Amino acid sequence: MSRRRRRRRIEHGVVDITDLASNARGVGHVDGKAIFVADTLPGERALYKPVKVKREYEQAEMATLFSAAPERVTPRCAHFGLCGGCALQHASPEAQVEFKQRQLIDALERVGHVSPERILAPLIAERWGYRRRARLGVKHVPKKGGTLVGFRERGAPFIAQLSRCEVLVPDVGDRLLEIARMIDTLSIRAAIPQIEVAAGDNVTALVFRVLETPTEADRAALAEFADSSGFEIYLQPGNEDTIAPLGASATSLYYELPVFDARLYFQPNDFVQIHGGINRLMVDAALAELDVQPEDTVLELFSGLGNFSVPLARQAREVITVEGENGLVERARDNARVNGADNVTAHVDNLFEPEQTPAWRPKQADKVLLDPPRSGAAEVIGHVAATGAARIVYCSCHPATLARDAEMLVRDHGYRLVAAGVMDMFPHTAHIESMAVFERTT
Repeated sequence: MSRRRRRRRIEHGVVDITDLASNARGVGHVDGKAIFVADTLPGERALYKPVKVKREYEQAEMATLFSAAPERVTPRCAHFGLCGGCALQHASPEAQVEFKQRQLIDALERVGHVSPERILAPLIAERWGYRRRARLGVKHVPKKGGTLVGFRERGAPFIAQLSRCEVLVPDVGDRLLEIARMIDTLSIRAAIPQIEVAAGDNVTALVFRVLETPTEADRAALAEFADSSGFEIYLQPGNEDTIAPLGASATSLYYELPVFDARLYFQPNDFVQIHGGINRLMVDAALAELDVQPEDTVLELFSGLGNFSVPLARQAREVITVEGENGLVERARDNARVNGADNVTAHVDNLFEPEQTPAWRPKQADKVLLDPPRSGAAEVIGHVAATGAARIVYCSCHPATLARDAEMLVRDHGYRLVAAGVMDMFPHTAHIESMAVFERTT
């Protein structure tokens, strides 16, 4: 009987890091095998400890850093490395942006076979205390002193034991322990798995997912916490349709876009851009690149609650918007009304399964703005091109799908990629948001 050869497992090894992978792990090679080492940077040499060994590659932790890159900085957060929320706090702000710009251009060239004629200046704003939307895990763990509130551990399903979070808006990030100790007083403390955070310019809402009905004493404790903290408290006993304020009413959340004299209202479970400062810069830049004229008809797809629509309405003759979620379209209509944007027509449609000739598609549009989810906009690229738009601005949250759609526009529909660049919507993470600008050539 033949005996299967047992592969030797390396417990530690030394590697020179030459690049960063898309997940922000340092990349090096040992005996021709790729080694992905967390918390390392190009130009560094490290002793690594494998945590996942495959035939083609290994994932590893850094055991000892022998030489540091000039771009290395001391992470601000005491929980960096334990918490899975951030991956790049050990890199300087400039290095983080350079990494994201390189990832974007690489995806455009490798996946889309296109290169921008011009690199847009990166959009950069606050790097700490910026995150106004988040889903926090909650777990009552008596052996760890009570309730834990925070993000999950890196590479594990457990809630990290955090005292604070440096990237959440401060009124939440500085008060994780306060929130946890309040939950400890509730009878349903073991039946709260998560909290949704939604921060407006005026107030911050916390949506508690509850798997058991709160007692009157629980509701009183939550109400007292709301009064003392200033949070708006919501409860969610079932799906998102069951979200309701703890009291009879709640203060409406909003954020403002001062350049366009716009105030946009939203619900705690609505999609809004994570970083308010970058969002303001993004809207400004998108409209500047779109070059909207007073006589223009503008088509906006994946339009949400009106983040671009109201600003566009300030500049264009007509704005036609399409969004797949009914609730967001209702909010978009309300936001257009309260902002006096009576030249916005909002449609509901599933943009991932559009009809052959959708009712919302104008015979001709001068400009088009796209802001799709991670899956991109492949299903509507043909409809966008059919409008004959002279200029398209595409805001993306995933470089690979942007690259795929860019190739379609350039190869199949007579557009050229005139500009592209990153927006640092998620500092200290590997997440990449970007903007691309297309012009019609035929």
